[in-house]
Amino acid sequence: MPKNKLPENLILKQIEVGHMDNYSYFLGSKKTGDIAIVDPGWDIDYLSNEAEANSYKVAAILLTHGHYDHAKGASELLSIYDVPVYVSKKEVPSLGIRPKNLSSIEDGQKIKIGDIEIECLFTPGHTGGSVCFRYENVLLTGDTLFIDGCGRCDLPGGDPSKMYKTLYEIILKLPENIIIYPGHNYGSVPFATLAEQKTTNPYLTCKSEDEFLKNRMGIW
Repeated sequence: MPKNKLPENLILKQIEVGHMDNYSYFLGSKKTGDIAIVDPGWDIDYLSNEAEANSYKVAAILLTHGHYDHAKGASELLSIYDVPVYVSKKEVPSLGIRPKNLSSIEDGQKIKIGDIEIECLFTPGHTGGSVCFRYENVLLTGDTLFIDGCGRCDLPGGDPSKMYKTLYEIILKLPENIIIYPGHNYGSVPFATLAEQKTTNPYLTCKSEDEFLKNRMGIW
């Protein structure tokens, strides 16, 4: 498969929303038209209108973490679509979502959207319950990993040591043809392969945890 080739059966739409350069995503099955909306932090009318314009069936909401710029639109979406909201249990207290819609996810869990299964990868560091969502060679990273950057770890629940372990023991062990789709438009390109990020992302090229904490996180 060419390095940027998406799975043929996958709906993947990257949508820049809000005033903080956020990305929301449609992720789903071309065969059935079912999608999940990932990280609906802003512009909920636009997201719902786009789904309707493309005749997509919204089957779920996926949250990479509970920060307001990724999750604050979930309750509004639930007034339009009565669907499950998949999120790490550690993120639930900050969401304010009615319990009947909440579905806590486990590391490695598969979420079925139409006829595809999306894998949940626990990737703590930016928050205690941060999650990435993977389908074949597509990885939605939220604020765990940006293009040529990574999420800050100085907010409540953040942990730079956990971020190091996430990046070096989870992310970097994935296949190099994985395409990184981040939670913010902070890079020079909207997405990149892991192989490319291994050479250009300074947070992925440290020789040790000590170097990561000192030189990248500024912790002495």
